[in-house]
Amino acid sequence: MYLILQQDKPEDFVIATGVTTSIRKFVKMAFAHVGITLDFEGEGEDEIAKVAKCEKDGYQLPIGQTVVQVDPKYFRPIEADLLLGDPTKSKEKLGWKPKYDLQALVDDMMSSDLELLSRDQLLKESGHKVFQHRD
Repeated sequence: MYLILQQDKPEDFVIATGVTTSIRKFVKMAFAHVGITLDFEGEGEDEIAKVAKCEKDGYQLPIGQTVVQVDPKYFRPIEADLLLGDPTKSKEKLGWKPKYDLQALVDDMMSSDLELLSRDQLLKESGHKVFQHRD
């Protein structure tokens, strides 16, 4: 952001990795962070993910439990085939490069969410109210 603000003339810059992935792969990576392997079933609005295997203590769920399902209010059946940010201009003009690859981003997000979950659990056990992190 600092480099963008230092430009003599205002311009648009895309800050992106230049890498694309599916939602399914992203979800698999997130669950893999805690040692959970998923199996996906169905398609479109009817797609679900179930627990296939749990490999880490502290993150055990029943095998076969549905842990992800599509919320119809967010499902977009007609979606662009490819959503990919092109950071070429940012790299060439600003000398910018991403610090995170996709796996590092997923790991950072999961670590942060697990820390919030742990904190909220401790607060609840101590009789405090906690912020609801989802709809």
